[in-house]
Amino acid sequence: MVKAPNTINDLLNSVVSNRDQLKDIREIILANLVMMGEIPAPTFQEEPRIRFFLDRFTEAGLDSISTDEFGNGFGFIRGTEGEKNILVAAHTDTVFNHTIDHTVRVESARIFGPGIADNSLGCAVVASIPQILQQLGIELKHNVLLMGITRSLGRGDLAGIRFFLKNSKAPVDYGLFVEGAQLGRLSYSSMGMLRGEITCNIPSEYDWTLFESSGAITILNEVITKMMAIPLPTKPKATITYGSMNAGNTYNSVPTSGSLHFEIRSEQAGMVSELQNRIHEIADEVSSNTQAEVKLEVVARRRPGGIDFSHPLTKTARKIQESLGVIPKIQPSVGELSALIDKGIPGITIGITTASQMHSQNENIAIDPMFSGLAQLVGILQAMDGGFCDE
Repeated sequence: MVKAPNTINDLLNSVVSNRDQLKDIREIILANLVMMGEIPAPTFQEEPRIRFFLDRFTEAGLDSISTDEFGNGFGFIRGTEGEKNILVAAHTDTVFNHTIDHTVRVESARIFGPGIADNSLGCAVVASIPQILQQLGIELKHNVLLMGITRSLGRGDLAGIRFFLKNSKAPVDYGLFVEGAQLGRLSYSSMGMLRGEITCNIPSEYDWTLFESSGAITILNEVITKMMAIPLPTKPKATITYGSMNAGNTYNSVPTSGSLHFEIRSEQAGMVSELQNRIHEIADEVSSNTQAEVKLEVVARRRPGGIDFSHPLTKTARKIQESLGVIPKIQPSVGELSALIDKGIPGITIGITTASQMHSQNENIAIDPMFSGLAQLVGILQAMDGGFCDE
């Protein structure tokens, strides 16, 4: 086994050498990625991917391989001392349902497939960590809990990770969340966020003479127009993103129902609530003016928080990225890290490689930068294990 680094310089030197060694298990990583990527896993239907996790953990001879009531999958790497527990996890769900062709295409420099970056690669990496540590001859002092997380996206609202953190008997001392993209990502804090759905339903007794034959599309457009007129502060910064609108099926039939999906983000929790109240008022106003049923439903919410830029974990992660020639890209998270922050547990989210055409069926990732991403992950894991990230 390789001797654990005693200083930060020892750690940074090992990170660079590890990058080349990891290329020797390229085929294992890519095989796990292709198999993982070809398993559809829309939110609430992640069980086939979790079975893949458990199979990989069983083959690696891990301890305490299990699932919980929410379908999360676990494998346990026991440390030589076992005083602390480090959680390394990836969300298993994607935005693509079973009707989408999940065939993965591997080319010389890139890999293509729906959800390949978000988050098939993250899942494949977590499933491959036992082989990665074995390849590098690394033995850790502390326990590592590998986790495939369910019910993260959309209406899942981080239910899988929240359930685990609420019910876990063993304390989590550090958390490391793995996303396929983008390499250089370093999330250590969470923004205030709200995801909402505005629905419009026109009753059968609707008086069409009110707005001729406008239908749900025009009514939702009125909602959007009023939302866009809301003044948004720049300090603290706040944004409203209009993600999708669904209404109608054909050219010549007026739709009687529709929905609008949007997301609010702000650096200040109070601003999120203020904007929510304003949008609720808009929905009520449009409903009253049009006599249609216009309602706002909150699908997900996050609170701001996290560790500081100067926290040893953040500082060490930046040094590791820079030692690999990776430029840190600081960005707040609205993902699983938010659940960790709510529990006061230090953690970060990182990306493994560069990606293009995210969230499209032609989503793709670059192969070569992946090894810098893997070396980064191992370095951060060793830093957590070696006490370099302790306050």
